[in-house]
Amino acid sequence: MPEPPPPPPVPARSSRRFPFPFPARPGPAAPGPAGRSQRRGGRAGGEGTPAAAPGSSTGTGSGTGILNRDPTPGPHPGIRGGRAPRDAIAVRRGRHDPRGARGPGPGRGLGLGPGRDRGEEPPPAPILRPCSLPVPSHRVPVQAWVGSLRHHRDLHRGLADLHPDVFAVRPRLDILHTVAMWQKNYKRISYAKVKSRAEVRGGGRKPWRQKGSGRARHGSIRSPLWRGGGISHGPRGPTSYFYMVPMKVRVLGLKVALTVKLMQDDLHIVDNLEMPSADPQYLLDLARFRHWGRSVLIVDVNEAPENIGAAAAGLKTINVIPALALSVHGLLKHQTLVLTVATVTFLEQTLLWHDGRYAPLYPFAMPYRDLTPPGLGPPPGCQRPPPGLGGTPRAG
Repeated sequence: MPEPPPPPPVPARSSRRFPFPFPARPGPAAPGPAGRSQRRGGRAGGEGTPAAAPGSSTGTGSGTGILNRDPTPGPHPGIRGGRAPRDAIAVRRGRHDPRGARGPGPGRGLGLGPGRDRGEEPPPAPILRPCSLPVPSHRVPVQAWVGSLRHHRDLHRGLADLHPDVFAVRPRLDILHTVAMWQKNYKRISYAKVKSRAEVRGGGRKPWRQKGSGRARHGSIRSPLWRGGGISHGPRGPTSYFYMVPMKVRVLGLKVALTVKLMQDDLHIVDNLEMPSADPQYLLDLARFRHWGRSVLIVDVNEAPENIGAAAAGLKTINVIPALALSVHGLLKHQTLVLTVATVTFLEQTLLWHDGRYAPLYPFAMPYRDLTPPGLGPPPGCQRPPPGLGGTPRAG
């Protein structure tokens, strides 16, 4: 009895999602029907079909197409001088960059060349703004990129060290809610006012006699029981809803808001606010290109330059304010916060000064004021901010 023909070789596995060849299964496959063997053996590798030569694009053993079943790399027809389909597909899908300058990660986009692809460590980015205030020994400064408004792609000029006690505190949502509600209500005045029965015109005489008419007894047609009468227990405005929250709580609320913005990647730092054009469309295109969201708050210590002031004057979604006007409500209202390097220094010095002060800003018997008038010293028994700060930001 003649021996059955040997089964066709099992091809290397491949899939449509991952067309690169897998290693072939060890051991011979079980013989099956002739048609099934032909279908599993490849279109050119069944019975009655001559075997393809090694290196050709057909056959069971090797090929040069995307579905190459030979793990040995060969010339790829889609790329001149290519080595393997893996490199070709990676280049086509954008996963392999021979220049080594794709992506916004540290070390890329800074003109470092292809050293990243060769396995070399890229040089560290320059520190444009070191942290000038002392940092506790158990903590380290947090870092953020410093960009510029002069060009859309000018995103990574260097790094800025941020103090962890201002930009990396514990996120306290209860503090945020307390400060936001205080800032909303402390200057609220309700002017609602209604008239009582004594203020409504008319109703001076008794409508009818006390007894004998069969009707209920009444003394005035302007009673709260009557239509058109006075209102009992109504609002008697103007009513003030003023109350105060301790300064330490307001300062902590501002720190929590800055920390949340930084952790959510909604805080951006720029070297200054200089722009090449005063066109509002340039500022809108810049915010759209950098994915700043639907609203932007730009803060600077110094006076805003002429170009950005003119560009943001007619825009409803981009606002430019001084550092002293920064508040928790403004941070929560806007999606993106843009700070200058000088603003970061001012906020760190001011907010950390409040942590270490030992006396109240003003005597509790005096009315509340935000800033000390220029030329006047602090009240007796009170502490004044250090020189150079220029005041205290509105922590609420």
